[in-house]
Parts: sequence; C-alpha cells; structure tokens
Amino acid sequence: MEVLLVAVLAAVVVIAVTALAPRAGVAAPLVLVLIGVAVSFVPAVAAIDINPEVILVGVLPALLYASAASFPSMDFRRDFTAIGGMAVLLVVISAVLLGFVFSWVIPGIDLAAGIALGAIVSPTDAVATSIIKKLGAPQRVVVMLEGEGLLNDATSLVLLRSAIAATAASVSLWGVVGSFFKAVLLAVIIGVIVGRLGLWAREHLRHAALSTAVSFVVPFVAYLPAEELDASGIVAAVAAGLVTSTLSARHLSPQDRVAERMNWRTIEILLEGGLFLAMGLEVFGLVQDVREAHGSLWTAVGVAALAAAGVIALRAMFVLPLLRYLAARRRRAEQVRETLDRMEHRVSAKLDEFTDPNGIITPEAAQALSAVWTQGDQRVWEAGNPRRQVRRVQRRVQVEADKRRVAAGGLSDDQKERIRQRRMDRITEFRRRFTRRIADVDYLVAAPLGPKEGVVIVWAGMRGVVTLAAAQTLPHDFPQRSLLILIAFGVAAGTLLVQGGTLPWVVRRLGLAGVTSSRFVEGTQGLREIVDGTARDVLDDPELRRKDGTPYAPYVVDRVRSVVVREQADQDEEEATPEELSAQFFELRLATIAAQRKALLEARALGTYDSDLLSRALEQLDADQIAVEMRGHLDGG
Repeated sequence: MEVLLVAVLAAVVVIAVTALAPRAGVAAPLVLVLIGVAVSFVPAVAAIDINPEVILVGVLPALLYASAASFPSMDFRRDFTAIGGMAVLLVVISAVLLGFVFSWVIPGIDLAAGIALGAIVSPTDAVATSIIKKLGAPQRVVVMLEGEGLLNDATSLVLLRSAIAATAASVSLWGVVGSFFKAVLLAVIIGVIVGRLGLWAREHLRHAALSTAVSFVVPFVAYLPAEELDASGIVAAVAAGLVTSTLSARHLSPQDRVAERMNWRTIEILLEGGLFLAMGLEVFGLVQDVREAHGSLWTAVGVAALAAAGVIALRAMFVLPLLRYLAARRRRAEQVRETLDRMEHRVSAKLDEFTDPNGIITPEAAQALSAVWTQGDQRVWEAGNPRRQVRRVQRRVQVEADKRRVAAGGLSDDQKERIRQRRMDRITEFRRRFTRRIADVDYLVAAPLGPKEGVVIVWAGMRGVVTLAAAQTLPHDFPQRSLLILIAFGVAAGTLLVQGGTLPWVVRRLGLAGVTSSRFVEGTQGLREIVDGTARDVLDDPELRRKDGTPYAPYVVDRVRSVVVREQADQDEEEATPEELSAQFFELRLATIAAQRKALLEARALGTYDSDLLSRALEQLDADQIAVEMRGHLDGG
C-alpha cells in the first residue's frame, strides 16, 4: 500500500509540475529535481536507494525507443557523421582525459577506476536534452543533440564495462574496441529485426489498442536479447525505434499511429518526470553514505565541480573543429549545387536521347552515360557524392546494354516488356539518387551551423539520470564507490540545474528561439501542390474504377474534387451526398488520401522538404482519413 501511495503522489507531482512549470517560464525537469532534493531531506522521509536496473532496464529502453520512433530518420542520415562523432569520439576522449584527472585528484583510485567515472559522466542525456526541443531552437541543432543522446549511452556503458573489468584484470585496447563494435553491430541487427517484426505484427492486428500494446513491448524485446549477447540493449531499442519512425506510415493505419503517439507521449511525461523526481530523492542517501565513509562532502563537491567544468570545456574543444568541418562541407555543397543540376540535366537528356519508343535504353546509352560521368566536375566527389554507388549504376547500365545486344534478334513481346519495365525502374532509381543528393545539398545550405548554434550545442550538453543510474551499477567493492556515485550525481544535477536553467536565456539571447527553417517556409506551398496535384491525377484518371471494377458516378468524382482540392469554395465536406452514392464518395475519398500519402512518403524518402513539415502533412492526412472513416461508418457507407 505504501508503494502504491508513493507512486500515486509522484504521478500527481509530475502532472502538476509539467502543467504549471511552463507558465512560470521554468523547465519542468529542473523543478522536479529540486522538489526531489527538498523531499529527500525531510526528516520523516527515509533514505531512498533506487535499484539502477529499474532505470537502465525498465525505463530507459522505453524512453529512448519513444524518442527514436518520432525521430526524423532522413535528418539523422544527413548528420550521422556529426552525431556519430559526438556520440562516440567525444565520449571516448572525455572518458579517457577525465579518467587521468580523476585518478590524480581522488585518493585511492587508479586510472581504470578514473576512466570508469569518466565514462559515467561523459554522455549527455536524451531525456535532459528534451528541454531544448521546447524552446523552438533550430531543427538541425535539435536533431544533432537528440541523435547524440540516443546513441552515446552505448559508448558510455561499453567503456564502463571495460573499465570495471580492467580494475580486476588487464584489458587490451583492441579488446575494448572489438567489444564496442560487436555491441553496436549486434544491437543494430537485433533492433532492425525486432522493429520490422513489431510492425508486421501490428499491421496484422488491425486494432489500435492492441497495436499500441505491441509497441510497448518492442523496446524490451529488442533490449533483452541484445544484452544476453553482450551487445548494447540501448542501441537495439533505438534501432527498433528508428525502424518504426521510417516505416510506420507505410504499414500502420492512421488510428494505430495516432493512438501510439498519444499513449507514448503520456508514458514519456510520467516516466521522464518520475526519473528527475527520483534523481532528487536519492540525494540524502548519497550524502549520508559519503559522510559515513569520508566525514566530509567537500571532496565530492570539488571533484564534481571540476568534472562539470571539464565536460563543458572538452565539449567546446570538440565542437569547434566539428563546426569548421561542417562549415567546409556546406561551402563545398554550395559550390557543387550548380554542377549537380547541370549533370542531372545532361544525364536526363542522354537517357531521353538513347531510349527507344518502348522505353528501353539502347546499347549506345552506356557509353554516353559513362562520358557524362567521366566529364563530371571533381567538386562533385569532394562534396561527398556516393561515387561507388554511381559506378554501380554505370555497371548495371552497361550489363543491361550488353544483354540486349546478345539477345537482339529473338526477343518475344513479353521479354521486351519485362526488359522495358526493368530498365524504367532503374532509370527511376537513377534519377532518385540525383534528386536525393540535391536535397541533401539544399539541407546543408539552408540549415548552417555557425558560432551561435555551436554555443547552444555546447551548453545543451547536460547530464541526467542515466549518469546517476550508470554510477550505481558500480560493484559494491569498487574503490570509493559511494564517493564516485555522489560525484556523478553532482555532475548530473549541476549541469542540469546550471545549464538547463540558463539554456532558455542563452537561446533567446542568441536570437535562436522560435527560428523557422527556410525549407519549412518554402516547402509549405510545394507540399500543398503535391497533395492537390496527386488528388487531381487520381480524379482525372480516365481509368478510375471502384474496387469492384465499376466506374464512379460523375457526381461523386466532382464532390470529392471539390472537397479535396477545394476548387469550389461554395462546397465543403459537410454538404449532403445522396444516400445511394455515399459509399462511392467515401471509397473514392479514401483512395485519394492513400495516393496523397504515397506521394508524401516519396517526398520524404527523397528528402526534398523539411522533416517537420512532412510530419505535419502526414498527420493531417491521418486526421482526414480517420474523420472520413468515422463519417462513412456513421452513414453506413
């Protein structure tokens, strides 16, 4: 009964603080930590010691999966180099350098124990960085911070395991490197498999509540086998979430996606708030342990302050050259933009010139295409164009041309049709690569990362509950365990309160609050044209038929056109449709929405529009489909 009472009171506090803190202009996590600290020192409250497995196994996989499931996978791919650098190299560098410092200033610990503490305090917290998302900071900054928080826990935990093992036995550098890559590779494979299996199961359930229930299980199904195989369960849960983010619009119904978003958001609020509250509640117990072991807290406070300053300084020194690299990459992208346009035009012209009336590329096309690529500006390669993929396309074109020369004399009509379709598919993919590359260039040009964004990236690198939970996984016989745990808490709480408390002011002072991407503004009209143009193509198709093969009534087509494309302002969706035609109306309406969604997903795959804008457009289609299906059900259609 006491446990239930505590859980209920905690939930009430989390809900109240989450609702009221924004009105006071304060981040809810900061308030919850302070409340937890205050309550922990109340004499009537006993010292609280939360099992770290509860956080690392019971809570963190779910939260990171939920974050990954709503993460823009296209933006993640574009900034993967920067994200990977901060999630791996920065953590390793910070852990090792801080390890030397800790082994020097903390009595009784060696280098391995110091690196263990360095690994604990080095990664940023994906939950803590949620603060930045609510400030309206530039989307690319949010993507980099959130992507870093999703991945750097794996680096930290692998280093921590190796450092703990090194305190008892020697561990080679190559052993640590091999363990890391094994942990990540196995985790990604497991996560992708589990993510796809989860989508397959949810697609066949056709029940929104059951589909959401499966999504609650997926992160743990990915986490547990990964940990059993000495891989990173965290990375497995994140990989499963990214698979869900990429494929859910293709495999799940709108009801499933809406239910999933709402239910997971509720769980995120409660779990995130509960974690920060628990983080504060543990303070008294930690203080008590350190006092009993050392008689003073000043060592812990001093080392924690030194570590907090150190992680900020190391982060700043890492981000500075990273920004220079990204700036150089952006300059190369600007230089190559015109070259890519010119090459796309030349390749398209050659394809049109050397394509026969059946759409089949003639043997001469291979040589022509090769000449186009050979004459391509060297800046294309310097800008990161996937040269290996381009050569693979060249080889495929040449192989197909050779095959057709060999078989030129005796092809049947079916064989010609199959060849034509295969070649047209390859042409489509060939052009898609160009379009995606140009979209990548536009993304880099439209979302630069300058000194102001760099300041936000550095200052938003807060530590949080993961640092405290990882510290508590130290073995009970680990040297200076209680002191190291309190130092970890000091770093986490200090960075969260100081950096998190001042971050809104920093973002506003730099003029980055509420910044809207130019791609977002420019893409609004473009997406509207895609949605309306797709609807027109569907409705103007002379072969338009119902599921049973009968044509739609002209009245129904006109009604759907007036509703979807808004060509006639005097008609809207509430206008009555004759009862005998209502079934046709709702069927055609849903078919149009399906075509519009397919067009938006194609635009998302190419990356030609802002990810936030595309997400909103897809959510609007989901809402439209749910409304249409509800009306059709009520009307008996």
